[in-house]
Amino acid sequence: MCAHRFLIGLILSTTVLSALAFERPFPTTAKRGKMAPATYPTIVIDGTTRRLSAGGRIWNTDNLIQMPATLRTGDYAVNYTETLQGDIDRIWILTPQEAEKPAPSQRK
Repeated sequence: MCAHRFLIGLILSTTVLSALAFERPFPTTAKRGKMAPATYPTIVIDGTTRRLSAGGRIWNTDNLIQMPATLRTGDYAVNYTETLQGDIDRIWILTPQEAEKPAPSQRK
């Protein structure tokens, strides 16, 4: 019985460790910028006021969806993608480790 519990605990701990090592996949078309929150549906990226698309999504550093109204003041290092109309449709707030790497559109 004790060995059975030990094995279950061991299996569960390995799944947790693999989740911690998850690297977020960014599209190759993603651009890098500094984002500052503004009144919804606008945001400021690299000093330019931009508009979020109707289905725009923002992921925080934990890869959870963040509502635009909950963003606090400050600049965030982000990767983002644009629609054909020029609206921003997806934004990923980067961790410091992700921000050190080159943007997906600059990788070869």
